[in-house]
Amino acid sequence: MQVLRSKNYRRMPWKNGGGETVEIAVFPPEADLATFGWRISMATVASDGPFSVFAGIDRTLSILEGQGMELDIAGRSPAVLTQASHPLAFPADAPTSARLVSGTIVDLNVMTRRGQWTHQVERRIVEGQHHLDAEGGVTMLLSLGNMRIDSGDHAEELGRLDCAILEGVVLITSEMPTEAYLIRITPA
Repeated sequence: MQVLRSKNYRRMPWKNGGGETVEIAVFPPEADLATFGWRISMATVASDGPFSVFAGIDRTLSILEGQGMELDIAGRSPAVLTQASHPLAFPADAPTSARLVSGTIVDLNVMTRRGQWTHQVERRIVEGQHHLDAEGGVTMLLSLGNMRIDSGDHAEELGRLDCAILEGVVLITSEMPTEAYLIRITPA
C-alpha cells in the first residue's frame, strides 16, 4: 500500500484550451508526459474554451467541486456535468469545447493510453467499515475527506485529496459519511 499525500503531489504547470493556467498532480510520482501509461490528474478550470486534448489518450472527467460544466463533444449531444454526475468518458481525438455553468470547477481526470490500459472510476460514499479487494491491475482510492485504510500489517489515515495505491484486501473505515473515488486500472 502506497499513500500519496496531497501536499506532496508533483505539480506541473499546464494550460487548458481556454488559456487558463492550471496545476496538475501526476501519479505515480516518477511518471512523465513522455512515458506514462496512465495517470490521475486534478485541475482547476475556470474559463470557457476548448478542453485540453491529449493525443492518443482517452480521458474520464468528473466534477469534485463547483456547480457544473457544459461540454460540447464532437459527435455527441452536449453534456452537463455536475457533482451528482457519473464520471464521463470522452475520446482524445474529439474536438471538445467547455463552458462553465457557474463557479470554479475542480475536476478529476483519469487518463490512460489508448489500447494499453482500461479504467473504471466509481464515486462512493464510505461510512462504517468496508472490505475492498484490490487484486489485479492497479486499484487507487482518492479520499475527499477523512478515512482510515488497513491492509493487515499497515494502516494509514487519509485526509482530503490523499490517494492510496492499494494491494490485496484492505479495510476502509470512516466514522462519518465520506466521499471517495475508487479507480481501477487494468491492462487492456
